[in-house]
Amino acid sequence: MQKLTTNISKNLGIFLTILMAIMVLDVTWQVLTRFILKNPSSFTEELAGFLLIWIGLLGSSYAYYTKAHLGIDVLTYKLTGTKKQVIEILINVIVLAFAFFVMVVGGLRLVNLTFTLSQISPALGIEMGYIYLVIPISGIFVIYFAIFFIVEAIQTKPSELVTHKVIAVD
Repeated sequence: MQKLTTNISKNLGIFLTILMAIMVLDVTWQVLTRFILKNPSSFTEELAGFLLIWIGLLGSSYAYYTKAHLGIDVLTYKLTGTKKQVIEILINVIVLAFAFFVMVVGGLRLVNLTFTLSQISPALGIEMGYIYLVIPISGIFVIYFAIFFIVEAIQTKPSELVTHKVIAVD
């Protein structure tokens, strides 16, 4: 499971990097056409917004895996051993449930609704369901990573749990 998880996170990181590069090129083109050529491109602003949605949601699942997401660790900071293990499992179960019900189930309903209503983006002319598809996709990644963390926490002996680390940014 570790090898698969590493491959998924590596490919997700590469995909996010590509999306970021496309967004930088898109916004650069938007600035050039607006201020230098004095003839603004009609699609660049919409594309940048859609890329931001995809980067934000997929980035949140990647951040969850790398444990770089915003979190309040007041409960687990001072805990050790079995108590810390139980709390970590409970937190990941709650995250899993949220991702399933809100992101996957709710996201699929939103995607289905937008396809049913045939909502089309004005500038790019693509169906909005494809844009919103990132919600359940990101939810599936979060669920997978939550299961990975739960299995990891169960397999780890309480005495081997890593204590809280504060990482400084240089």
